[in-house]
Amino acid sequence: MLIDAYAMIFRAYYAFIRAPRMNSKGENTSAIFGFCVTLEDLIRKINPTHLGVAFDPAGGTFRHEAYEQYKAQRPETPEDIRKAVPVIKHILEAMNIPVLEVPGFEADDVIGTLAKQGEQAGFEVYMATPDKDYGQLVSDHVFMYRPRHTGGFELMGPKEVCEKYGLHSKDQVIDLLGLMGDASDNIPGCKGVGEKTAVALLQQFGSIEYMLAHTDEIKGALRTKVEEQTEQIKFSRFLATIRTDVPIALDENQLAKKEPNGEALAAIYRDLEFNTLLKKLTPSINPPSLADKAAPKKAKPADPAQLDLFGFGEEPNNQSTPDMPAFDTIENRLCQYLLNPEVAFNPYKEPDMAALKADADLWNLYNEVELPLVPVLREMEAAGVRIDVAKLKQAETVLTEELNALEQRIYALSGEPFNINSPRQVGELLFEKLKLDTKAKKSKNGQYSTSEEVLVALKEKHAIVGLILEYRELKKLISTYIATLPSYIASDGKIHTTYNQTVTATGRLSSSNPNLQNLPIRSERGRLIREAVIPDAGCVFLSADYSQIELRLMAHFSQDEHMLAAFRSGQDIHAATAARIYAKPIDQITKDERRKAKTANFGIIYGISAFGLAQQLDCSRTEAKQLIDDYFAAFPRVISYIESQKELARQKGYAETLFGRKRYLPDIHSQNATVRSFAERNAVNAPIQGTAADIIKMAMVSIHRRLKEEGLKAQMIMQVHDELNFNVPAAEVEQVREIVVNEMQNAVHLTVPLIAECGVGENWLEAH
Repeated sequence: MLIDAYAMIFRAYYAFIRAPRMNSKGENTSAIFGFCVTLEDLIRKINPTHLGVAFDPAGGTFRHEAYEQYKAQRPETPEDIRKAVPVIKHILEAMNIPVLEVPGFEADDVIGTLAKQGEQAGFEVYMATPDKDYGQLVSDHVFMYRPRHTGGFELMGPKEVCEKYGLHSKDQVIDLLGLMGDASDNIPGCKGVGEKTAVALLQQFGSIEYMLAHTDEIKGALRTKVEEQTEQIKFSRFLATIRTDVPIALDENQLAKKEPNGEALAAIYRDLEFNTLLKKLTPSINPPSLADKAAPKKAKPADPAQLDLFGFGEEPNNQSTPDMPAFDTIENRLCQYLLNPEVAFNPYKEPDMAALKADADLWNLYNEVELPLVPVLREMEAAGVRIDVAKLKQAETVLTEELNALEQRIYALSGEPFNINSPRQVGELLFEKLKLDTKAKKSKNGQYSTSEEVLVALKEKHAIVGLILEYRELKKLISTYIATLPSYIASDGKIHTTYNQTVTATGRLSSSNPNLQNLPIRSERGRLIREAVIPDAGCVFLSADYSQIELRLMAHFSQDEHMLAAFRSGQDIHAATAARIYAKPIDQITKDERRKAKTANFGIIYGISAFGLAQQLDCSRTEAKQLIDDYFAAFPRVISYIESQKELARQKGYAETLFGRKRYLPDIHSQNATVRSFAERNAVNAPIQGTAADIIKMAMVSIHRRLKEEGLKAQMIMQVHDELNFNVPAAEVEQVREIVVNEMQNAVHLTVPLIAECGVGENWLEAH
């Protein structure tokens, strides 16, 4: 088995990009952890007799010498990956796995050379990589072992490679790359020839050489393109060819699989705080702690939808795993979580209560918010949420009919049926057939990006784009929610979700089995889900949520006089914002102006750019930039607050809520602009979002206490971000409504009023 190191390292790093794995030293260990887990998974599944890991060398290669622009478009390698590579090599040394590296040649060439030599020596060779370029190397005894995006791996020989790309022979892979180019490596190919056209040419001519000798058989403008770019095609083929003559010899003794140096490996894993991997080492190397010897405590299974997302065979940060040691207690979890919410829970680590007590704010959060919240959440889980299955089935029927109708409209506009669920086929339609963006480039996996962001930017160019977006939204609503929710219903007719108190970095609660926080309940079609959530017999559904709590917190934190005045006077904040921006009386503000102001209000909190605002508003970037400039001119203390929060985070290394909950931001000083700007956005948003989370937790504790004190039968049954939902006996409605609104509005006193809006109905939709 020959492993393409950097391909796996980058894949591991970006797999965790939204929730990086951080240890207690503030180090981002995502790339290292993901690589180690993948490596162990590969070794376990393949059980090779010989293996090695190939790295690209420092400095350029022969391709850079031949073509200065080779890979020049790629952004600078993230700092955390650069820091990870030496550690990974150190781990490989401890595992007694050789590092393969040859100056002047890429890992592809080293693997290609050793794969050829290995085949000649009688080995079956597995090349572990997600890179399609390796398809040119496969043979009857050399295979690609590719990680799937959905988890696991696929084995690809000549037959599978040919089927995947529509080729007659695996030797045509090089010609395919020579014709279509490779955006990830900045290989130009033949301009105007995409994958579909390149495959058609190879099916017709067999090879680039034969095609170039018979260009008179190519029709129309395509012939001109090919003839004018003959040298570029040949050069691209040269760049795409993986060398098999690198000056490296197959050393069977060096590559033979050996037992790892357990002591050295355990020391590295302990230093990195890779406790899951540490547990897998032999008992003699990793002796059990006292907690291990105690009776194990079976944890609840993590959300199946969140497991093995990237083929790493591991749960995300902070998720429970079976057979955890027994102080694995909620007190320990809360202690570690409050001290550093980004770091995965370590069941082998003693809770540092001294550190928690030393921070008065965190100690108060622990004692007055988080610990009292534990029984509240347990009772909510036990109470459950009743579901009207008939309503969901009815909704599924209606929405499926809508989906089928949408499908036919899309086919009518495309001129032919195609797989709307295939990003590859959607990309070929939009960028090759309809040519909606002639500058669009294919990604490393040989297909165009058709992400929501890309499609939204193309909406005005063709009616089919909006329909595809609508189709995707509807398909997800049906498959992920409408059709799936009934499978979570217990024998009592209710869904009993699990609330996770120590998962999110912001302090918000999350839920799993199912994830209620992500229900798309605000869209028109999503309302069908609300309609299917009902109270118990003899009860009504009561729903209460905070009105614009994050904007109110922005007003409180920034102390902007105009924003404060709008909230204190009870004005419509979005209309008031529009009046300030457009310098008009509030009663003259149009619906469109209010819509734009509302988008700006919420976007500013999340650090929206002119480009992002333009996409949301369907306007030009110039207009969006002007709107942002006008916004800050209208609310000058908001921009002052934003900049002060960034500076404070640079000084302290963290952002904190009104109540002292901290979010550490190690990337705030990063040299990588993209990574740094993400940390800066969190520096602004974390205090607002985190304070909102603290406030609703405080309200939940107070409401729960009041319901008990007054002997009421009403139950708090669901929390979704800024919203609380209750199952209330009809006779208790007014009393419960008064308690809920009063406790929510008085959870904390800000310089602007907190407003909780409350409704009652026969289902969630009616109540909200």
